[in-house]
Amino acid sequence: MPATLLGVPFDGASSFQRGAALAPAAIRAAFHSPSTNTWNEDVTDTTSLFLDAGDLAIDGVTDPRDSITESVAELLQQGTTPILLGGDHSITWPIVRAIRARAERLTILHLDAHPDLYHSFDGDRLSHASPFARIMEEKLANHLVQIGVRTMNGHQRDQARRFGVEVVPMRSGLEAMVTAARRLDGPVFLSLDLDVLDPAFAPGVSHAEPGGLTTREVIGIIQAIPRGRLVGADLVELNPANDLRDLTARVAVKLLKEIVARV
Repeated sequence: MPATLLGVPFDGASSFQRGAALAPAAIRAAFHSPSTNTWNEDVTDTTSLFLDAGDLAIDGVTDPRDSITESVAELLQQGTTPILLGGDHSITWPIVRAIRARAERLTILHLDAHPDLYHSFDGDRLSHASPFARIMEEKLANHLVQIGVRTMNGHQRDQARRFGVEVVPMRSGLEAMVTAARRLDGPVFLSLDLDVLDPAFAPGVSHAEPGGLTTREVIGIIQAIPRGRLVGADLVELNPANDLRDLTARVAVKLLKEIVARV
Protein backbone atom coordinates (compact mmCIF):
# COMPACT_ATOMS: atom_id res chain seq x y z
CA MET A 1 0.00 0.00 0.00
CA PRO A 2 1.34 3.49 -0.77
CA ALA A 3 2.07 6.11 1.84
CA THR A 4 -0.77 8.31 3.08
CA LEU A 5 -0.53 12.08 3.34
CA LEU A 6 -2.35 13.77 6.21
CA GLY A 7 -2.37 17.50 6.88
CA VAL A 8 -2.22 18.75 10.46
CA PRO A 9 -3.22 22.45 10.43
CA PHE A 10 -2.09 23.12 13.99
CA ASP A 11 0.17 25.92 15.25
CA GLY A 12 -1.18 26.29 18.77
CA ALA A 13 2.23 25.53 20.31
CA SER A 14 4.18 28.01 18.20
CA SER A 15 6.31 30.70 19.79
CA PHE A 16 7.07 34.11 18.24
CA GLN A 17 4.74 33.74 15.28
CA ARG A 18 1.66 31.79 14.20
CA GLY A 19 0.93 30.77 10.62
CA ALA A 20 2.08 27.16 10.26
CA ALA A 21 -1.55 25.99 10.42
CA LEU A 22 -1.92 27.33 6.87
CA ALA A 23 0.92 25.16 5.56
CA PRO A 24 -0.91 21.98 4.44
CA ALA A 25 -3.10 23.95 2.03
CA ALA A 26 -0.09 25.87 0.69
CA ILE A 27 1.90 22.67 0.10
CA ARG A 28 -0.99 21.02 -1.73
CA ALA A 29 -1.45 24.10 -3.92
CA ALA A 30 2.24 24.00 -4.83
CA PHE A 31 2.09 20.26 -5.51
CA HIS A 32 -0.75 20.69 -8.00
CA SER A 33 0.63 23.89 -9.57
CA PRO A 34 0.99 23.70 -13.35
CA SER A 35 4.42 25.32 -12.96
CA THR A 36 5.92 21.87 -12.31
CA ASN A 37 4.95 18.20 -12.41
CA THR A 38 4.42 15.42 -9.89
CA TRP A 39 7.46 13.32 -10.79
CA ASN A 40 10.51 12.92 -8.55
CA GLU A 41 14.21 12.40 -9.26
CA ASP A 42 13.72 8.62 -9.48
CA VAL A 43 11.61 9.45 -12.56
CA THR A 44 8.51 8.19 -10.77
CA ASP A 45 5.12 9.89 -10.78
CA THR A 46 4.64 10.44 -7.05
CA THR A 47 0.86 10.39 -7.36
CA SER A 48 1.29 6.61 -7.52
CA LEU A 49 3.27 6.60 -4.27
CA PHE A 50 0.82 8.18 -1.84
CA LEU A 51 -2.84 8.76 -1.12
CA ASP A 52 -4.03 12.12 0.21
CA ALA A 53 -6.33 11.78 3.22
CA GLY A 54 -6.92 15.53 3.50
CA ASP A 55 -6.52 17.46 6.74
CA LEU A 56 -7.14 16.35 10.30
CA ALA A 57 -10.07 18.25 11.81
CA ILE A 58 -8.59 20.36 14.62
CA ASP A 59 -11.23 23.00 15.34
CA GLY A 60 -13.28 22.22 18.42
CA VAL A 61 -11.19 19.20 19.39
CA THR A 62 -10.54 18.98 23.14
CA ASP A 63 -6.95 17.78 22.72
CA PRO A 64 -5.52 18.01 19.18
CA ARG A 65 -2.53 15.92 20.21
CA ASP A 66 -4.70 12.95 21.11
CA SER A 67 -6.46 13.32 17.77
CA ILE A 68 -3.11 13.28 15.97
CA THR A 69 -2.03 10.11 17.77
CA GLU A 70 -5.35 8.38 17.07
CA SER A 71 -5.33 9.34 13.38
CA VAL A 72 -1.77 8.14 12.84
CA ALA A 73 -2.58 4.89 14.66
CA GLU A 74 -5.52 4.35 12.29
CA LEU A 75 -3.28 4.83 9.25
CA LEU A 76 -0.76 2.36 10.62
CA GLN A 77 -3.55 -0.13 11.28
CA GLN A 78 -4.47 0.14 7.60
CA GLY A 79 -0.92 -0.85 6.68
CA THR A 80 0.07 2.49 5.16
CA THR A 81 3.04 4.74 5.96
CA PRO A 82 1.90 8.10 7.40
CA ILE A 83 3.44 11.31 6.11
CA LEU A 84 2.21 14.34 8.03
CA LEU A 85 2.20 17.93 6.81
CA GLY A 86 2.43 20.39 9.69
CA GLY A 87 1.72 22.55 11.31
CA ASP A 88 4.30 23.45 13.93
CA HIS A 89 6.89 21.03 15.25
CA SER A 90 4.90 20.16 18.38
CA ILE A 91 2.95 17.64 16.26
CA THR A 92 5.96 15.29 16.14
CA TRP A 93 5.52 14.04 19.72
CA PRO A 94 1.94 12.76 19.24
CA ILE A 95 2.88 11.29 15.84
CA VAL A 96 5.77 9.35 17.32
CA ARG A 97 3.57 8.10 20.18
CA ALA A 98 1.49 6.23 17.62
CA ILE A 99 4.43 4.93 15.61
CA ARG A 100 6.34 3.70 18.65
CA ALA A 101 3.32 1.69 19.77
CA ARG A 102 3.84 -0.47 16.67
CA ALA A 103 7.65 -0.42 16.47
CA GLU A 104 9.83 -2.39 18.86
CA ARG A 105 12.74 -0.14 17.98
CA LEU A 106 12.69 3.33 16.43
CA THR A 107 15.34 5.74 15.18
CA ILE A 108 14.39 9.37 14.52
CA LEU A 109 16.24 11.41 11.92
CA HIS A 110 15.58 15.05 12.75
CA LEU A 111 16.59 17.79 10.29
CA ASP A 112 16.33 21.23 11.87
CA ALA A 113 18.18 24.44 12.67
CA HIS A 114 17.06 23.94 16.28
CA PRO A 115 17.42 20.93 18.62
CA ASP A 116 13.87 21.39 20.01
CA LEU A 117 15.03 19.83 23.28
CA TYR A 118 13.87 22.48 25.74
CA HIS A 119 12.44 20.96 28.88
CA SER A 120 9.95 23.82 28.72
CA PHE A 121 9.80 26.93 26.55
CA ASP A 122 7.98 30.05 27.72
CA GLY A 123 6.36 27.87 30.38
CA ASP A 124 5.02 25.37 27.84
CA ARG A 125 6.30 21.79 28.06
CA LEU A 126 4.43 20.96 24.84
CA SER A 127 5.91 23.86 22.88
CA HIS A 128 7.17 23.38 19.34
CA ALA A 129 10.61 23.93 20.92
CA SER A 130 10.20 20.86 23.18
CA PRO A 131 8.89 17.81 21.26
CA PHE A 132 12.13 15.85 21.35
CA ALA A 133 12.49 16.33 25.11
CA ARG A 134 9.08 14.68 25.52
CA ILE A 135 9.92 11.92 23.03
CA MET A 136 13.20 11.04 24.73
CA GLU A 137 11.78 11.31 28.26
CA GLU A 138 9.09 8.82 27.34
CA LYS A 139 11.62 6.53 25.61
CA LEU A 140 9.67 6.69 22.37
CA ALA A 141 12.89 6.46 20.35
CA ASN A 142 15.97 4.31 20.80
CA HIS A 143 18.15 6.71 18.87
CA LEU A 144 17.74 10.37 17.90
CA VAL A 145 19.99 11.78 15.17
CA GLN A 146 19.83 15.56 14.65
CA ILE A 147 21.23 17.11 11.48
CA GLY A 148 21.72 20.77 10.60
CA VAL A 149 21.54 22.17 14.15
CA ARG A 150 23.08 25.63 14.50
CA THR A 151 21.32 27.22 17.51
CA MET A 152 22.39 24.91 20.35
CA ASN A 153 22.53 26.64 23.74
CA GLY A 154 23.79 25.38 27.09
CA HIS A 155 20.46 23.96 28.27
CA GLN A 156 19.83 22.06 25.06
CA ARG A 157 23.43 20.81 24.98
CA ASP A 158 22.85 19.36 28.45
CA GLN A 159 19.57 17.83 27.31
CA ALA A 160 21.27 16.24 24.29
CA ARG A 161 23.89 14.70 26.57
CA ARG A 162 21.24 13.53 29.02
CA PHE A 163 19.29 11.73 26.31
CA GLY A 164 22.26 10.45 24.32
CA VAL A 165 21.30 12.41 21.20
CA GLU A 166 23.63 12.15 18.20
CA VAL A 167 23.98 15.75 17.02
CA VAL A 168 25.52 16.42 13.60
CA PRO A 169 25.78 20.24 13.60
CA MET A 170 26.04 22.37 10.49
CA ARG A 171 29.75 22.94 11.02
CA SER A 172 30.34 19.18 10.69
CA GLY A 173 29.89 19.52 6.94
CA LEU A 174 27.66 17.83 4.40
CA GLU A 175 29.65 14.60 4.18
CA ALA A 176 29.11 13.90 7.88
CA MET A 177 25.38 14.55 7.50
CA VAL A 178 24.98 12.28 4.49
CA THR A 179 26.99 9.57 6.24
CA ALA A 180 24.73 9.78 9.30
CA ALA A 181 21.65 9.33 7.12
CA ARG A 182 23.17 6.51 5.08
CA ARG A 183 23.99 4.35 8.10
CA LEU A 184 20.51 4.44 9.64
CA ASP A 185 19.11 1.00 10.28
CA GLY A 186 15.88 -0.45 11.60
CA PRO A 187 12.61 1.50 11.45
CA VAL A 188 13.23 5.24 10.89
CA PHE A 189 10.97 8.24 11.39
CA LEU A 190 12.00 11.40 9.53
CA SER A 191 11.10 14.77 11.02
CA LEU A 192 11.98 17.62 8.68
CA ASP A 193 11.69 21.21 9.85
CA LEU A 194 11.99 23.51 6.83
CA ASP A 195 14.16 25.95 8.76
CA VAL A 196 17.01 23.45 8.45
CA LEU A 197 17.39 25.20 5.09
CA ASP A 198 19.17 28.51 4.83
CA PRO A 199 16.65 31.39 4.63
CA ALA A 200 17.86 32.05 1.08
CA PHE A 201 16.20 28.76 0.08
CA ALA A 202 13.28 28.74 2.52
CA PRO A 203 12.19 32.26 3.51
CA GLY A 204 8.71 31.12 4.50
CA VAL A 205 9.39 29.95 8.04
CA SER A 206 8.85 31.62 11.41
CA HIS A 207 12.33 31.10 12.84
CA ALA A 208 14.71 31.69 9.94
CA GLU A 209 18.29 30.86 10.94
CA PRO A 210 21.15 31.87 8.58
CA GLY A 211 23.92 29.45 7.78
CA GLY A 212 21.76 26.49 6.79
CA LEU A 213 21.61 23.84 4.11
CA THR A 214 20.75 24.34 0.45
CA THR A 215 17.77 22.61 -1.10
CA ARG A 216 20.13 20.36 -3.06
CA GLU A 217 21.93 19.33 0.14
CA VAL A 218 18.71 18.41 1.94
CA ILE A 219 17.62 16.35 -1.07
CA GLY A 220 20.98 14.54 -0.89
CA ILE A 221 20.45 13.72 2.78
CA ILE A 222 16.95 12.38 2.11
CA GLN A 223 18.21 10.29 -0.80
CA ALA A 224 20.90 8.82 1.49
CA ILE A 225 18.26 7.27 3.78
CA PRO A 226 18.20 3.53 2.99
CA ARG A 227 15.13 2.77 0.95
CA GLY A 228 12.38 1.00 2.84
CA ARG A 229 13.50 2.15 6.31
CA LEU A 230 10.95 4.94 6.72
CA VAL A 231 7.93 4.07 8.83
CA GLY A 232 6.70 7.65 8.88
CA ALA A 233 7.67 11.27 8.32
CA ASP A 234 6.60 14.80 9.00
CA LEU A 235 7.32 18.03 7.16
CA VAL A 236 6.78 21.02 9.43
CA GLU A 237 7.08 24.74 10.15
CA LEU A 238 6.24 26.25 6.77
CA ASN A 239 4.68 29.65 7.43
CA PRO A 240 2.95 30.84 4.23
CA ALA A 241 2.55 34.34 5.72
CA ASN A 242 6.33 34.78 5.44
CA ASP A 243 6.77 33.08 2.08
CA LEU A 244 7.88 34.83 -1.11
CA ARG A 245 6.20 33.79 -4.38
CA ASP A 246 5.40 30.43 -2.73
CA LEU A 247 9.09 29.51 -2.92
CA THR A 248 9.19 27.66 0.40
CA ALA A 249 6.00 25.76 -0.42
CA ARG A 250 7.62 24.67 -3.68
CA VAL A 251 10.72 23.55 -1.78
CA ALA A 252 8.47 21.59 0.59
CA VAL A 253 6.89 19.82 -2.38
CA LYS A 254 10.28 18.97 -3.85
CA LEU A 255 11.34 17.41 -0.54
CA LEU A 256 8.01 15.61 -0.13
CA LYS A 257 8.41 13.95 -3.54
CA GLU A 258 11.83 12.62 -2.50
CA ILE A 259 10.57 11.47 0.93
CA VAL A 260 7.81 9.30 -0.54
CA ALA A 261 10.39 7.67 -2.81
CA ARG A 262 12.31 6.42 0.26
CA VAL A 263 9.17 4.70 1.56
